[in-house]
Amino acid sequence: MAPKIELIDVHKAFGPKKVLDGLTLDIKRGESVVIIGGSGTGKSVTLKSVLGILRPDKGTIKVDGVDVTHANGALRERSNAKFGMLFQGAALFDSLKVWENVAFGLIYGRGMARAKAEKIAIETLAKVGLNADVAKLSPAELSGGMQKRVGLARAIAADPEVIFFDEPTTGLDPIMADVINELIITTVKRMGATALSITHDMVSARKIADRIAMLYQGKIIWQGPVSEIDRSNNPYVDQFIHGRAQGPIQMQRVR
Repeated sequence: MAPKIELIDVHKAFGPKKVLDGLTLDIKRGESVVIIGGSGTGKSVTLKSVLGILRPDKGTIKVDGVDVTHANGALRERSNAKFGMLFQGAALFDSLKVWENVAFGLIYGRGMARAKAEKIAIETLAKVGLNADVAKLSPAELSGGMQKRVGLARAIAADPEVIFFDEPTTGLDPIMADVINELIITTVKRMGATALSITHDMVSARKIADRIAMLYQGKIIWQGPVSEIDRSNNPYVDQFIHGRAQGPIQMQRVR
């Protein structure tokens, strides 16, 4: 059976700066894979390439065995209809009520009637621990943790096959971060979904991942089950997961 998502020798540069330089990675159906790496290592570019927001300069991206690297029109729509995404910072629309944010893809992507979409939105909010009263509020009336829950509800409202998580715990205190991690685990398992996450938060990565892959200088330099990361025997991985200033990863100097 083909992997749910497959990236093969993917390259992406912006001018002279190489961001992805031969990235190869596959995500099996129902698997939760977390890509770790420092800021600017290409984690977000990887997600955007799978989503079709960015086009690789070279390489192949497949979804369910279908090449979507340069997909347009109906093929891209069919591919992206399988996806849901929790954006960094939740990225809610301030001008819309909470339920409208959750139902955005249903209304504007699928053309669903607003009354039906609102019902599904309220049911989905309940799945992430928010009651119906929250549905009528604006995002500005919510705490950071509640906004993340709403963002998660929006990501799963259309019952996607794949859910992307972009730095899901950024900006949250340790307790709320753990609440979100638990929600991610239970939601993904309940739905039987495939998950691809990017983060530099190792507490989160250890908790939500089945498998961890480290991205450095545009390539996956190590990958394996989360249980093996502490004995990776990779000095780059070891430095990163323990947050050490000294090691082979050096901070780039501003010139």
